Amino acid sequence: MVSDLDVIEDPRAAVVALDPIRARLLAELRQPASAATLAGRVGLTRQKVNYHLRAIERHGLVTVAEERRHGGLTERLLVATAASYVVSPGALGPLGGDPARSREKLGARWLIACAARVVREVGAAVRRDEQTPTFALDAEVRLASPAARAAFAADLADAVTAVVQRHHVDDGRPHRLLVAAHEIPREPKEQEA
Repeated sequence: MVSDLDVIEDPRAAVVALDPIRARLLAELRQPASAATLAGRVGLTRQKVNYHLRAIERHGLVTVAEERRHGGLTERLLVATAASYVVSPGALGPLGGDPARSREKLGARWLIACAARVVREVGAAVRRDEQTPTFALDAEVRLASPAARAAFAADLADAVTAVVQRHHVDDGRPHRLLVAAHEIPREPKEQEA
């Protein structure tokens, strides 16, 4: 079964997935396909496609969906193990983003380091096939000015602090809470207008 998302922790698998040709093959393999079919789609020889598919398969990014016999030959249809992938900062080892190494607690880089920690921690639990309790809230809010953004941040901090104080118990199971807000990047057409 193809999952909707997988987190790549192994640096070698990350290198394989980030290769442009192999990334294109992975995208094409959201539906099962053979090397011959893929060769026609991506404009490479079947032999070259097979070479890349073997590398992708060695790292567990594709699996055999079906085998068909044609005379003395076996055609293998492969499928990606996930519809999309995220590379965990853990793939970078000690270079991966870590909020503990950040000096600036209010900047964009600290937010990225916190998000990287979430990917690393939750991704590890998913890879261990643990039923990790999670909760995510995704919302868009439009703020009129920097002053309105500051007021929103203060109100949100007060509300979250009150909820945390109401539910926190010292001997409970620890959960990490990350509430993040960032301006949504504008599309190039919006920037020109």
